[in-house]
Amino acid sequence: MAASAIEIKRISHWIGGKVTGSTSGRAGAVWNPATGEQQASVDFASVEEVDEAVRIADNAFSGWRSTPLSRRSEVMFAFRQLVDANRKNIAELLTLEHGKTLPDALGEVARGLENVEFACGIPQLLKGSFSEQASRGIDIYQIRQPLGVVAGITPFNFPAMVPLWMFANAIACGNTFILKPSEKDPSVSLFLAELLKQSGLPDGVFNVLQGDKVAVDRLLEHPDVKAISFVGSTPVAKSIYQAGTRHGKRVQALGGAKNHMLVLPDADIGMAADAAVSAAFGSAGERCMAISVVVAVGNVADPLIEAIRERMAKIKIGPGLESGNEMGPLITREHRDRVASYVERAAEEGASVVVDGRDDPIMHGRGHFLGLSLLDHVRPGMRCYDDEIFGPVLNIMRTATYAEAVDIINRNPYGNGTAIFTRDGGAARQFQFDVEVGMVGINVPIPVPMSYYSFGGWKASLFGDLHMYGPEGVQFYTRAKVVTSRWPDPATSRVDLGFPQVR
Repeated sequence: MAASAIEIKRISHWIGGKVTGSTSGRAGAVWNPATGEQQASVDFASVEEVDEAVRIADNAFSGWRSTPLSRRSEVMFAFRQLVDANRKNIAELLTLEHGKTLPDALGEVARGLENVEFACGIPQLLKGSFSEQASRGIDIYQIRQPLGVVAGITPFNFPAMVPLWMFANAIACGNTFILKPSEKDPSVSLFLAELLKQSGLPDGVFNVLQGDKVAVDRLLEHPDVKAISFVGSTPVAKSIYQAGTRHGKRVQALGGAKNHMLVLPDADIGMAADAAVSAAFGSAGERCMAISVVVAVGNVADPLIEAIRERMAKIKIGPGLESGNEMGPLITREHRDRVASYVERAAEEGASVVVDGRDDPIMHGRGHFLGLSLLDHVRPGMRCYDDEIFGPVLNIMRTATYAEAVDIINRNPYGNGTAIFTRDGGAARQFQFDVEVGMVGINVPIPVPMSYYSFGGWKASLFGDLHMYGPEGVQFYTRAKVVTSRWPDPATSRVDLGFPQVR
């Protein structure tokens, strides 16, 4: 008896407050990473569909911009309640399309929700400044106003959290928003759009364009799109930044990472090993804040590697929706195979393969699974070190001194996140002073800031001047206007061609 065909659902756009099917005739496959089977087809927007979404968002801007801050805050509070009530539904969608475990997906929702909570305080966040009697009879004040239509281009690894990093602040500030999510796991974007509608957000304020490079390129060149937020790989981030700014847009483009964790000889071995395994292999290493390099100083290397290897052997890998699994599959088979190739090449380049994830039997079954890998004696110049692998591969580098370790970190072209593990407060304080990285953890392996700070790295991990979410997010989605005001007695008015004086 023939097996029944799997029903392939269709995932479309959200434009003007409703699901809108594409007429482009182009679409992509959405896979179930745990089974390797196609579960959906996602529409790819045409240039004409991008233009229509921008037109609708632009039309909605004047009304939304004029909406009182108290009402915008009310909408954000309502949205916050709905996201909170639907945590599990959102997490299950994440797991089905991305593959991460359900607890990990729930954690993603929680971290995204923090940014909605931050945006609920928009009346306080948009308070300006006022200087009375700056000159005789003159007051000066600064206000912040929204930009207009803004767009977010988001990655596959956090299909709920990263959009929430962007659009919560953007909308609360009075902008209208177009989201171009990853075509690999697009369903959550529509779920969030429906929750925003239920929250009372006017139609057209939030829109979703599914698609590929065609949609991205049109958003970058469209004259009515005022700003672009992006998270992804460094080569693409650089391209997005250059194209967007060339077309006169404000751009924040967050790129890739090679995050180091420095372990000093005085560190607690068990604590450092727990942190390294958690930060390297959580979400199958598909995190821009994953620890991918442990820099072991002095004689700490051997006992630390042994402790890491012991913990790796106990990690349970399997489908993300099955209880007890700690790591799920990678997003696609092609990506899984690319990650595995780094382990093979590392051995050819002289690294020691302590644990080879390709030997794990789970790699040879259904789905896009790969076992955990641990590489020792890694050096700059090896591909496993120079590239962002974005998978469950942990590198170990050995140095004799703290100074040598910091030099390695600072010479790396990326500057996203880093961590130090030590019991020495003086060493930790010196590290935060010395290291040329945007986010630093002290005995914290993944130092993602809370929503009331801002997220972003240095060097090749960020293109643009402003970091994402938090106070800098509000600054990014608004522009300052300074007003100089005088209400004089008309009898004092006269012609004066001299430069304005303040005294």
